[in-house]
Amino acid sequence: MENKKIAIYISSAIVFFILFLSAPRDFPAGVTIQVEKGASLRSVSSILKQEHIIKSKVAFEFFVILFGKEKNIISANYTFERKLPVFEVARRIGGGEHRTAPASVTIPEGFDVNQIGDMFALQLQNFNKTEFLLKAKDMEGYLFPDTYFFFKNADEDVVLKSMSDNFEKKIVPLRPEILASGKSEKDIIIMASIIEREAKGDDDREVISGILWRRIGINMALQVDAVPDSYKTRGLPKSPIGNPGIEAINAAIHTQNSPYLYYLHDKEGAIHYAKNFIEHKANIEKYLK
Repeated sequence: MENKKIAIYISSAIVFFILFLSAPRDFPAGVTIQVEKGASLRSVSSILKQEHIIKSKVAFEFFVILFGKEKNIISANYTFERKLPVFEVARRIGGGEHRTAPASVTIPEGFDVNQIGDMFALQLQNFNKTEFLLKAKDMEGYLFPDTYFFFKNADEDVVLKSMSDNFEKKIVPLRPEILASGKSEKDIIIMASIIEREAKGDDDREVISGILWRRIGINMALQVDAVPDSYKTRGLPKSPIGNPGIEAINAAIHTQNSPYLYYLHDKEGAIHYAKNFIEHKANIEKYLK
């Protein structure tokens, strides 16, 4: 009789496991489920049931509560690479174990906010470029170009914070040097954004910086192709024209003095300097025509 009872208990446990705890037969292995920020336990269990990740919402909620995670559902894209029992699904979501590879987005030096918006819009499903441009309109120059890793459900606010925080991290060690240069941080960033567009490599940044600062010093128009209005107006533009990298910022701070006042790049990208406009015209005839 005792053995019969044990057999019944075992059979009941097996049936219970099959009915409620095991993975559904049509579990979509490899699927990624998005858990929105602020999602409730009830809403998450409904999504998982609808997507055939679990058989029982009650069982899932029980295990999440058992793990003490019902009030701290972590928003992320959760990838389930294979069939999992409900308690393992609950453990992963309760612990924020999403197992989703983050999106890698590389922003080149000199990109402006519009180009940055295009890059992230291609990679992040919740990124709203229109909202990004509205929020970033006064942040041009202060979004540091770098390689970023975000969950694919990251939005424009997450991107802006990460990029602006990165800029602050990079600029802090340079602030004593900026102060010693006698120029404002804003002017340094504006100049760096121009250098980023005008220079073709490491060899010419500091020389170009010296030439452009010299033009400003003698009240000459900047005359740079990167800023069309600079052929008519004098001084720096009112704001950065893009987001410079650390090399361009350093070049804007640490200029290389030279006897030159003009420069151009030939069709192969090599730079040619001139001390005056007569020499510059000769270089135009020689290298660009």
